[in-house]
Amino acid sequence: MSNINDGTLVSTRIRLARNLEGYPFPSHLKDEKQAKEIIRLVSSGLNRLDDFKLYYMDAITDWEANSLKENHLISPDLIARKRLAAALINDDRSISVMINEEDHLREQCIIKGLRLKNAYDKLSKIDSKIGRSIKFAYDEQLGYLTACPTNLGTGLRASVMLFLPALTINGNMREVVRSISRLGLTVRGVYGEGSDAEGYMYQVSNEVTLGVSEDEIISQVDEVARKICALENADREKLKSGSVKLSVKDKCLRAYGVATNCASLASGELASLAADIKLGACLGYIPVDDVTEIDDLVVRMQPYNINKAAGRALSSSERDTYRAEYVSEHLRRLAKDGKQ
Repeated sequence: MSNINDGTLVSTRIRLARNLEGYPFPSHLKDEKQAKEIIRLVSSGLNRLDDFKLYYMDAITDWEANSLKENHLISPDLIARKRLAAALINDDRSISVMINEEDHLREQCIIKGLRLKNAYDKLSKIDSKIGRSIKFAYDEQLGYLTACPTNLGTGLRASVMLFLPALTINGNMREVVRSISRLGLTVRGVYGEGSDAEGYMYQVSNEVTLGVSEDEIISQVDEVARKICALENADREKLKSGSVKLSVKDKCLRAYGVATNCASLASGELASLAADIKLGACLGYIPVDDVTEIDDLVVRMQPYNINKAAGRALSSSERDTYRAEYVSEHLRRLAKDGKQ
């Protein structure tokens, strides 16, 4: 069964922004020919890595592109620029290189848990391989030159996805956000800048990239993430006692009951139910061994991921029916396994 320390540190993401020397930023590219040339140059830099696949955004279907977005492999901006854009994605989908998004290159590595140094080392190897055949735009004083001034310097964004239901329910997230901002870090929703915190999920990342080293950025984000985790665990203990205990337990068990007994389930409703089910598992009310499987379930049941699994574009009602059946079966199996 899951214990109270599980599930808080969901995933780590390292992102590097890079641009090619001698080419205008993507928003100022002359034409599609120039954009395709950049794609060719970047992909040739990884030509010895057989585990990467190149996706031209204008050569895949909309639901395929949105499925990649739902899996956090590409951004909405890359889809919006599909005539000029592409992405290189490795087989295990831990690394993706977006080409001609805001910058010529947005390299990222996403892995489960709090493993910032591990993710950085993994992505740095890919960055070095690309850099051997391509000269990046770099200034001795400003560092890597980027389309947005906030990415100057290292071009590094280090972020951790955190599941923070107790801090949210107890009304302490506002103070956490204020404290984080004073340290030069920021808090965003699950889909990044400008998105809402859905299902108690928050992304904590650095704001400053200029005048600091990669090691300093990673160390600070790691330290803050661990402190937030400690605060969350302390607040979960409060949820297990006192006047809120019964209402929290009831909400978690009701969420499990609805998710395992409904005939139609929308993706937004699933995100809300899954958050309470995961909280119930973390507090010991629902027997689930690995709460990360609940996170994976929510991603798999996004609209375009369901279309991809079905091999065609389903209607909204078809997706909701499929989702209800799949979620019910999967959650019952997880709970059954957790009882063993």
